[in-house]
Amino acid sequence: MAWFLLLCAGLAEIVFALSLKYNQGFTRLWPSLTTIVFGAASFYLLMLSIRTLPLGTAYAVWTGMGAVGVAVIGIVLFKESAEILRLFSIILVVVGLVGLKLTHIE
Repeated sequence: MAWFLLLCAGLAEIVFALSLKYNQGFTRLWPSLTTIVFGAASFYLLMLSIRTLPLGTAYAVWTGMGAVGVAVIGIVLFKESAEILRLFSIILVVVGLVGLKLTHIE
């Protein structure tokens, strides 16, 4: 269950980070509310997951999911660079996340 909560926290983190692009310094209502709600949800779900998971593992997975998710969405939606070194770096983060999951057995 803790890993599921952490997955949800990571997904909420992605929505939170993306909504920062659209809220224009908290001057637009709906994107600003999205930022607040998903930011709070992300922290709350992370907090629930660290009741069971080691803090270092959970935090690294949470931030990694957010970073990879936003980087990939940035490439797709915002036409950010998709050069090979950038894609390789994203893959390395994913490999690290998988490694953290595999080294923690409940």
